[in-house]
Formats: sequence, C-alpha cells, structure tokens
Amino acid sequence: MKAYLILHGANLNLLGTREPQVYGALTLAEINARLQMLAQELGVSIRCFQSNHEGELIEALHGARAWAEGVVFNPGAYTHTSIALRDAIAAIGIPVVEVHLSNVHAREAFRQRSLIAPVCVGTIAGFGWLSYALALRALVERSGTEVAR
Repeated sequence: MKAYLILHGANLNLLGTREPQVYGALTLAEINARLQMLAQELGVSIRCFQSNHEGELIEALHGARAWAEGVVFNPGAYTHTSIALRDAIAAIGIPVVEVHLSNVHAREAFRQRSLIAPVCVGTIAGFGWLSYALALRALVERSGTEVAR
C-alpha cells in the first residue's frame, strides 16, 4: 500500500482555537481524522506529524524518503522564512505539495511570498481543511494509484 506523509508546521497544533475566522473551527485532530478516512477511501495510508520546530520538520521530511510516495506539507509561517525547509524538500527526491488553510495570496504582503513553492510540485491554498484533501488526492493521482470515485 502506498503511503504519504501529512506534515503540519508551526502553530497548527492550535487549530480550532487560533483565529477560527481565518483558519477554521476544526482542530488538528479533526483534520487528521478526516484525512485518515480519505486515505482509506483512496486505498493508501498516511502518517500525520506536527511540530513547531523547524529541525523536527526537516527530520520528518528526511525520514519520508525511506517510505513515502509524497508529502502534503503545511509549513505555516515557515513558508515565508525557511530556506532550510526549502532545501530539505529539494533534497528528498519525492513530490511535496504545499498547502495552506487560508488564501495566503489575499492576506498580508509577507504571506504572499513562499520560499517553499519553487521546490514543490504544487500549492493548494484557501480551501480550509479541504486544501489537505485536495493535495492528498493530487499526490495519489500523480503516483498512479487508482482513486475511488
């Protein structure tokens, strides 16, 4: 069975209570549960991991090389600041889709620049938790796995 990493970055552990008007009312646990159901529907497995620490996110990306077909990654604010995460994505040799719950392009100017996007196969933003679901579906389709309709 093909496997994918769902990687959540800084401050995403606060979902559900952190600015719900921007990030939605779902908790991270609820998003992960919905993604587990989707993975089951798609006939794949996922592992979910969240960290507020840049180094732990890099370690998770490095580790994914050994087992994952791809990565769905919401780096949070590290999107705009982390050359180290950008370099890790470029180095691992598996497809990564950058995701954001909010439409970062309609927000503050500093959020409109991604250091991560140029080394990702795509970016999905602005669809709330569905950004993750769309990214997972895209990675599964891209890898040639039959998607349940």
